[in-house]
Amino acid sequence: MKLTGKRGVVNEDPPPAKLFALLDDEYARRILAHLDQEPMSATELSERCDASPPTVYRRLDRLQRCGLLTEETRIDDRGNHYAVYESRFEGLAVVMDDGEFVVDLSRRADPADRFTNLWEGMR
Repeated sequence: MKLTGKRGVVNEDPPPAKLFALLDDEYARRILAHLDQEPMSATELSERCDASPPTVYRRLDRLQRCGLLTEETRIDDRGNHYAVYESRFEGLAVVMDDGEFVVDLSRRADPADRFTNLWEGMR
């Protein structure tokens, strides 16, 4: 398989209410749990999460918009293109500060960014 593209990297944190609503969704949590183990296609996630493909695709879209996963386009041996998703979610901390919720969302660095940082650090 060849990697042909990567999408879904977001640098801004989503509003806390949007993030809480997303993580309150059972399917979104299942998807993140499965993607924490290994990258998967929507078809694989549909089977493992016991959810319809449209349900999985809706959650994948919401998770991407919040910057919690990335999407890679791969090509199989027959030349067919398909997307594989990988979790970037590491953790979430919520604290109260002067009567307001402060949310700290931790994400894994994108592998390409890690390589770039490593390379630039060697100069």
